[in-house]
Amino acid sequence: MEIKIGSIVRACAGRDKDSYFVAVDLHDGFVKIADGRKRKLEKPKVKNIKHISPTHMAADVGELTNRKLRKLLNELETRS
Repeated sequence: MEIKIGSIVRACAGRDKDSYFVAVDLHDGFVKIADGRKRKLEKPKVKNIKHISPTHMAADVGELTNRKLRKLLNELETRS
């Protein structure tokens, strides 16, 4: 599955392992990811695309705020 802007992804490596994020930007094999808590939309984390795995879900990044992002990912984590 391909990662696109708005894709909900899971970190597979690093200190963020097993955490969920939303991809907010893509560039040359790297993805900028945010979770609304530690990594806000204003300052996303840059992660190698090899170290994340996509889920089958996506979010609309256009109207996303940090609060909405936290709520979305919290619901996702409680279902898992």
